Amino acid sequence: MAKNTSLYFRIVEGRNLPAKDVSGTSDPYCIVKVDNEVVARTATVWKNLNPFWGEEYTLHLPMGFHSLSFLVMDEDTIGHDDVIGKITLSKEAIGSQAKGLDSWMNLTRVDPDDEVQGEIHLSLELLKDTEKISLRCQVDEARDLAPRDISGTSDPFARIIFNSHSAETSIIKKTRFPHWGETLELELDPEEPIEEGSVTVEVWDWDMVGKNDFLGKVDIPFSCLHKTPLLQGWFRLLPLRNNEADAGGKLGALRLKVRLVEDRILPSVYYQPLIDLLVESVISPTEVEDSSALTMLEEVTTVESRQDVAMTLVKIYLGQGLVVPFLDYLNTREVNHTTDPNTLFRSNSLASKAMEQFMKAVGMLYLHEVLKPIINRIFDEKKYIELDPCKIDLNRTRRISFKGAVSEAEVRDSSVELLQCYLTSITESIVSSVDQCPPVMRVAFKQLHKRVEEQFAEPENEDVKYLAISGFFFLRFFAPAILTPKLFQLRDQHADTRTSRTLLLLAKALQSVGNLGLQLGHGKEQWMAPLHPIILRSVASVKDFLDKLIDIDHDTVSEVPQRAVIMPSVTVKEGYLHKYKTEGPQLLSRFAFKKRYFWLTSEMLSYAKTPDWQVHSSVPIQCVCAVERVDENAFQQQNVMQVITQDNDGQLNTMYIQCKNVNELNQWLSAIRKVSIYNEHMLPSFHPGAHRSGKWTCCLQADRAVTGCSRSHSAVTLGDWSDPLDPDVETQTIFKQFLQGRDKLRKKYLEVPESDQTYSNREKVNPDIHPDGAECTVQLMKPGQSVATRLLAVIADLEQAHATFQRREKEDTTSVILNP
Repeated sequence: MAKNTSLYFRIVEGRNLPAKDVSGTSDPYCIVKVDNEVVARTATVWKNLNPFWGEEYTLHLPMGFHSLSFLVMDEDTIGHDDVIGKITLSKEAIGSQAKGLDSWMNLTRVDPDDEVQGEIHLSLELLKDTEKISLRCQVDEARDLAPRDISGTSDPFARIIFNSHSAETSIIKKTRFPHWGETLELELDPEEPIEEGSVTVEVWDWDMVGKNDFLGKVDIPFSCLHKTPLLQGWFRLLPLRNNEADAGGKLGALRLKVRLVEDRILPSVYYQPLIDLLVESVISPTEVEDSSALTMLEEVTTVESRQDVAMTLVKIYLGQGLVVPFLDYLNTREVNHTTDPNTLFRSNSLASKAMEQFMKAVGMLYLHEVLKPIINRIFDEKKYIELDPCKIDLNRTRRISFKGAVSEAEVRDSSVELLQCYLTSITESIVSSVDQCPPVMRVAFKQLHKRVEEQFAEPENEDVKYLAISGFFFLRFFAPAILTPKLFQLRDQHADTRTSRTLLLLAKALQSVGNLGLQLGHGKEQWMAPLHPIILRSVASVKDFLDKLIDIDHDTVSEVPQRAVIMPSVTVKEGYLHKYKTEGPQLLSRFAFKKRYFWLTSEMLSYAKTPDWQVHSSVPIQCVCAVERVDENAFQQQNVMQVITQDNDGQLNTMYIQCKNVNELNQWLSAIRKVSIYNEHMLPSFHPGAHRSGKWTCCLQADRAVTGCSRSHSAVTLGDWSDPLDPDVETQTIFKQFLQGRDKLRKKYLEVPESDQTYSNREKVNPDIHPDGAECTVQLMKPGQSVATRLLAVIADLEQAHATFQRREKEDTTSVILNP
């Protein structure tokens, strides 16, 4: 039974942060670490002590983790960034809240003695004879130690302590992966008390000048040595102390949302009955109004979890090749239950959420292709645009003419002209993108158009079939992406205040276009009136676009079971990176990285000098056996990753690639890991350094072929629209929803009130029907009772299977975890 761990966190905002700059403000951003490894960096909010980020991430961690940390930093253009404070949450603290954490938390001070990481491999043995008692400690190696020196490494040594006895290993210089292979022995006095207390193994960074830096410790109760004479294995290094003072709120606070989902995943065969019920709901519905497993799932799904459930269902039906029938089933029920066309798809129903998540799952690359050029242009131009008279600030405008100071009217006229230009570019890009739109999305919209047209066939409802599609296409897909480009991965940074206002006005205008101009003039924002003519002129082209969009044959979409949303021919990720040039001698390593344009598909990782360059070099994805970070000291460069491949002869080859920042690094790591997730022969360990000058820069071993000194992270990925489909994980999510709502379903569909349980005909019986005059007893069955009975039986079987596997795991567990 496999284990699956997903960590969801949202960095909402900060408040009352201390000023770190001479201007009396700060430029805060957040760094997120999982077990001291940076997994995300928010955008910088300039000159603000109460910043809003609103950034959310999903991290898949099959190997689990120990702690999640949020460090708030102040960005400085000169020198090192200042540390404002941090918040550290243990896995246990997060997991103790079933619905997750959602609160303000005070920042604590950052103490170097608490910033430890890594593990140490050692063995402890208690030796007794008639004359003496001794404690023998074999200190083998350590890995992933914290860097304490400016070079990005440390000079570690280990020390064993018990009572007044201690001994030290030698110092291994310039490494975070030391190999000692030394035996330390403490001779104990037979008369001293040894039943209580603990053996401590500390790791320190040796410094020639000043005091040594603490790297971590392991405490082992001495009583364990009496029970198990020889203890050995990898032990996690812990801080010197675990108490964190929140400084009384003097460092400010963060509002965080954090949720941990840990599941044990059963073998696929156990989930098949539930999959069959879900498939049956959409491929053979007797009547659309009848109850099904899908309708019952919506009944037990809370508003908070509906979006996650919708995305999970979209992935399940994509994997089954049935996403169009699935959406058609939900949409048909939604349309049939709506009497007022003005309220169609206005609620956060399962149908609405499923359509939203479906568009993200299959249409993000399409959205990028359509919007990215114009979004980049808006960010680059940074024009001051404002239509609201109450918000026009003449002091913030750039000079528009040479006549002196500009007037409010001139600002307004200039803003209208710029907005019209931007809006025209956006609408033209969208309405000319029919052929770029994924066929499966077009077929789903065609089915939606058909259902709405059947339900609202009256002439006065002529526009409803267009509004149903444009409501999703413009209002829930393109407009939100324009409003917050970073959340749709269109930009690496949030927009500044000026650009953000421009994007908001454009998003409002595009929503009006999506509403076919029907709401114009009825809202409170009458100052948007100058844009009404161009919005109304766009309506005809939008309708024509929607007609062309749904003009597609169902047969053009091959919906077959697939393991990934992204097909081989589709570029998953692309962009400029810097590739390490291995040929020839390099005087300085930073000149060895050459700018190249990279493309990633599910089949190849390719690169060339420019996007238009004819000659490409390619690495087959099936040959990838590890994708990992590279230590900074390997090339004295930050944000470097390595792609390790294996050729037909079993020879390992490494490509080093530098990214421009840690977010881009994590995105590329995650993307390549996702497309190679089903590869065979993935490496269990790797070298975080490079083999240079006859040795590895990480562990200082000379043999190029020596086993890697750090554990690989091939299954650690960032969750987003490009996640590979995993039917077992997704079906487990649906099972948990049904499990939580089981009592509700049982009460509604199976428990019949006593007064209605039977109908006994005790009056005169019709002899033509019952010649013997027997009493007639009729059992009444509730609508949906048959489906509910089958569904609850499947849930019970899955619950039993989980219990069986967990019991077997406990029986097979023979080792004692001393240092979790």
